[in-house]
Amino acid sequence: MAQSDKLERLMNLTAALLDADRPLTADDIAERVTGYAEGKEAFRRTFERDKDELRQLGVPLVMEVIAGSYPPEHGYRIDRADYELPDPGLAPDELAALRLALQAVRVGEQTGDGSEALWKLGGVVDPGDDVGVGAPPGDAVASLPPDPSLVPLFSAVLERRVARFAYASAGGDAERVVEPWRLEYRRGRWYLTAYDHDRGEGRNFRLDRIRGEVALDAPGTFEGPEPTAPEGLDQPWTYGEGEAVTAVLRVDNEQARWAREQLGDDSVLSTEPDGATTFAVPVTSWPAFRSFVLSFLDHAEVLEPAELRADVVAWLSRIAGEAVR
Repeated sequence: MAQSDKLERLMNLTAALLDADRPLTADDIAERVTGYAEGKEAFRRTFERDKDELRQLGVPLVMEVIAGSYPPEHGYRIDRADYELPDPGLAPDELAALRLALQAVRVGEQTGDGSEALWKLGGVVDPGDDVGVGAPPGDAVASLPPDPSLVPLFSAVLERRVARFAYASAGGDAERVVEPWRLEYRRGRWYLTAYDHDRGEGRNFRLDRIRGEVALDAPGTFEGPEPTAPEGLDQPWTYGEGEAVTAVLRVDNEQARWAREQLGDDSVLSTEPDGATTFAVPVTSWPAFRSFVLSFLDHAEVLEPAELRADVVAWLSRIAGEAVR
């Protein structure tokens, strides 16, 4: 079967499960959704594969007992509340910052400029606006490798789901139960910062050491203060050659706590009444530090020295200029 036929069938199946006023049985789906072969066994095999593919894509397909059925019948549905992305109410400048990030970085074999994703978040910024980031971008500045654990762990972080997975360490593979707090990409690898239930403290986990699938509990299955990340986090901006230059970085109150965890208490120069914090950061690899600054989007600003500030301004201006050509 052609790939386009399979895609059309998956889209038809998703639409049917979203629009149904009750869970649909397998017989209902065979009758309503076009694209399945004749015969119960052929339908069953194809439908099983389709269910697995939708779940791997992150579609919240669930099976449940149909209310009022006797004997009890099981049906399938997709809850719109779990499937659809709520409007985050992003302002134009926030959309502009996201647009810049989408241009600067690609994850895996991502194609296109991210405009479709931006429409889902509230619309692509008009190229005539002052922010000037609505047109197709040029080449990406960096490309991040994908990992099969990224999608479920992003969901775990966003929805506060306890995660369970097998993790490889020097002592062998062991099951871990964690409260995921943050995902980061550092020095060529993805890391998860989480609270480890068995060890009773915050730990960092390399995603490439996770074995098999990540199982997630229901949304909202943990609360509590974010654990302090373990000491010894990589700071790639210190791996350059030559004498270190001290960069002065101001981070607003929304991101100051996370920045303090990454940079350390010793780097704090001052803290403003609203929580915004200014840091002194020794830098030997400016491109690495510039990438770190970009991770804050519009929540951080390089103040000193003048030549480093001018460098980041010129770099961002060049990217924005390419976006409007």
